[in-house]
Amino acid sequence: MNLILASQSPRRKALLEQFGLAFSVQVLPHTERDQGDPDSVACSNAYGKAVPVSLANRDCLVLGADTIVTLDGHILGKPESADEACDMLRFLSGREHKVTTWVVLCVNGQVERSFSETTKVKFRELDDDEIQAYIATGEPYDKAGGYGIQGYGGLLVESIKGCYYNVVGLPMPSLAQHLRSFGIEVFPSR
Repeated sequence: MNLILASQSPRRKALLEQFGLAFSVQVLPHTERDQGDPDSVACSNAYGKAVPVSLANRDCLVLGADTIVTLDGHILGKPESADEACDMLRFLSGREHKVTTWVVLCVNGQVERSFSETTKVKFRELDDDEIQAYIATGEPYDKAGGYGIQGYGGLLVESIKGCYYNVVGLPMPSLAQHLRSFGIEVFPSR
């Protein structure tokens, strides 16, 4: 069964490539929600990405995903300015937040599987010079919460509880188990 990633995230694409999966990428227009109950928002966005692509690609397995960062019930989206990134990083400084990814797997427009995974991430105390230096790397702008753990943003993290790959954008251990049920094996064959 052909696998299609319904996401323009370079990190999700890189994770699937890292584990040797054959897939294509297709993204259709979709308005993402950014307000409301965090789990509902992420779930709705993942469905909104996957279902239309699945309807357009019969007999393919379509993977849609959405990752959100939350702290104190607030969804921290992708910062649109240096000031917004600075505010987010100050908010996260010295605190533990949650990173939740919802994954939806569709065939012929029908959701066959959906699941979520949450990882707790604790930032160390950050000073303003570090925050400004990190913002200067350009990393914060296309990432929920304003940081990428797989890049310089990893230097801001004190600890994580849960799946590292989930923080990057896809909970690969869980996803691998679900893909197996569709005949897509992540481990190389012998």
